[in-house]
Amino acid sequence: MDPTRQHDRRAWRTAALFLFVVGLCACRGDKSPPARENRPGAAATTAAAVSEAPGEKAIKAQPPAVPNAAEAKRYAGSKLKYYSEPVGVGAELDRVMIQQFQKDTGIEVTIIPRPKDATETYSVYQRLFQAQSGDIDVMMLDVIWPGAFAPNLVDLSEKLGEAAKQHIESIVQNNTVDGKLVAMPWFTDFGLLYYRTDLLEKYGYQKPPETWDELEQMAKKIQDGERAASPNFLGFVWQGKAYEGLTCNALEWIASHGGGAIIQEGKITVNNPEAQKALARARGWVGSISSAGVTSYEEEDARNAFQGGNAAFMRNWPYAYAAGNAERSPIKGKFAAGPLPHEPGQKSAGTIGGWQLAVSKFSPNKDAAIELVRYMTSPEAQRFRATSGSFLPTIRSVQQDPEVVKSLPFLASAKDIALVPRPSNSTGARYNEASIAFFQGVSQVLQGKDPKEALGQVEQRLTRALR
Repeated sequence: MDPTRQHDRRAWRTAALFLFVVGLCACRGDKSPPARENRPGAAATTAAAVSEAPGEKAIKAQPPAVPNAAEAKRYAGSKLKYYSEPVGVGAELDRVMIQQFQKDTGIEVTIIPRPKDATETYSVYQRLFQAQSGDIDVMMLDVIWPGAFAPNLVDLSEKLGEAAKQHIESIVQNNTVDGKLVAMPWFTDFGLLYYRTDLLEKYGYQKPPETWDELEQMAKKIQDGERAASPNFLGFVWQGKAYEGLTCNALEWIASHGGGAIIQEGKITVNNPEAQKALARARGWVGSISSAGVTSYEEEDARNAFQGGNAAFMRNWPYAYAAGNAERSPIKGKFAAGPLPHEPGQKSAGTIGGWQLAVSKFSPNKDAAIELVRYMTSPEAQRFRATSGSFLPTIRSVQQDPEVVKSLPFLASAKDIALVPRPSNSTGARYNEASIAFFQGVSQVLQGKDPKEALGQVEQRLTRALR
């Protein structure tokens, strides 16, 4: 294959995906509607590491029936292994929907929680595919992975091509590799700032912070005030562990400081003054408005702190909105979400995320697996996941459903967010290597290393990854 053509195609996919989300957000101002990311290998152990957030409850709404159950029953008795969401609302939604699927089709599904962080998940899939293992039938794929794993995935075009036409075209194109539809769109994502509306009012603030300076001042004041009654209260929680989530957080910090993307038009631009300033700022949060332990936080750690009523601000994905408003959540009705802060003169930034569902080429039960993907990505399933878990749909008609629009009010301000793609177009199959170099460098800064020195080393590693 001509590597230039391959690069062009990857670049087009990312650009198309970017335009999709921009278009999605731009719709919020009119009557069009609305438009999330991550966590699993040794899944059982990672899942057990995160406790249930206060107020968490089982999904009480009835999941939708399987629309094509009569056809799917042809595969009754088949046994599938599904690498699913490992924790939180997503895991609960998977549980109830799989129960419904089994009841309606007679196909047996074993849920295997994927590793909790995306970097570990990527490595697990790599090992399974290298072994040509039949121990995985259906799996979640990060939006940047279809190209890398395409040779190991079933072409879904014949059986799900018609259904794919309902989804946002740019995501379908993102999931189409060499003319083969290797994954079905499931939900999309971008980073948001969550804030406690009751505490903003208590401390005299009329609106959420627009700049990073404002966030730091507000977080410090609220933290100092709340610690009189709650000694462990935190101003700001986010994802500081050295994993893919830190890549997503740091891309937002750098872009919102005017430091651009870390790779632009094939040129490595990560080591610039604005990027150094952004990382120096984040390092200043550790042990001040954030705990020292934030450098081990993933999405669910941050959510547990915020949802437990122990933080004023949180950076997280849209799924945390529904969880925070769960029936017995301590912060139900006391928070809102919107764009992340930025430097004066710059725009708020949100890293593009989202997940797909795919079938392994080594699955012994491909037809039954495709029926599971058909159900989980159907309009009925996306509507259920949006209204019960605030997962952003990839089907436009579902986005426009009044109940879905009502369930995702934060999208009204999403048009002000500059969406930041991860550099998978430039790095291709070596994206994981590049991301690891980046988040390890950022992690070193959070631990005290000079930003310029750390980013210089990241630049050298990225240079090697792009050769």
